[in-house]
Amino acid sequence: MSGDIKKVVLPVAGLGTRFLPATKVMAKEMLPIVDKPLIQYAVEEAWEAGITEIVFVTGRGKSILEDHFDYAVELETTLEARGKEAELQLVRDLMPAPGDLAVVRQQAPLGLGHAVWCAKQVIQDEPFAVILPDDLVMAERGCLAQMIDAYKDIGGNMAAVVDVPREQTNRYGILDVTEDNGTLARASGLVEKPDPADAPSTLSIIGRYILQPEVFNVLDRQEKGAGNEIQLTDAIAATMADVPFHGLRFQGTRFDCGDKAGFVEANVAFALQRDGLNSQVRDALKKYL
Repeated sequence: MSGDIKKVVLPVAGLGTRFLPATKVMAKEMLPIVDKPLIQYAVEEAWEAGITEIVFVTGRGKSILEDHFDYAVELETTLEARGKEAELQLVRDLMPAPGDLAVVRQQAPLGLGHAVWCAKQVIQDEPFAVILPDDLVMAERGCLAQMIDAYKDIGGNMAAVVDVPREQTNRYGILDVTEDNGTLARASGLVEKPDPADAPSTLSIIGRYILQPEVFNVLDRQEKGAGNEIQLTDAIAATMADVPFHGLRFQGTRFDCGDKAGFVEANVAFALQRDGLNSQVRDALKKYL
């Protein structure tokens, strides 16, 4: 139940309806945090963690995500002709090695579990990671890298977790905790979006997972759960008798960029971390606060 994690699945087929009209013709994962799109932060986090193979699970109208990590001949030629070497290097640094980026299609929006299942033929029988680009984490060492460090010691399935207010448990997958040392919490079950009164804890999964391939055996059944969707948490819970599950409290700050307020907060927070930009942003914010 352990092994090197070399593949990551990025489910990016969503329509981004909460950000309409901005996402009418643009993938929500291309929304920028300062000057980089969400999808780029996710890929860079995977690279930092030692991931070498990236799988996008896309839908119709998402080809812009593939294009972002491909050559842009006209742009590169223009930058080179104008002597903009720094900008040219920024563009070229996006390129994965040939064969390291695969794209599969999710034909219908049947849930996160279904999206991950769509990558089965690429993942095959290897342990793998999952990153949801909507969940952006600011950390000195990337969230997924922290998870892989812990995974090397304990194996099994794992998710990044945070404590949430009890009244918000109906928004998340919640752990039924059996052991907790303050960093790693072992769970005997997972409940998807429970009512606050029924939630077994307030420890919530965010969009980072390390999973064993056994999860596909459950996802193959295509059973629907909360919201009439195929839930990844249900599949993880169904494997717990054979595959241990832990939640890792990572070091860092998580921003829910699928939410408008969270997206704006992430832009402010990341801008304040940028040399040469932070003082300008602070001065601008003083005008409004």
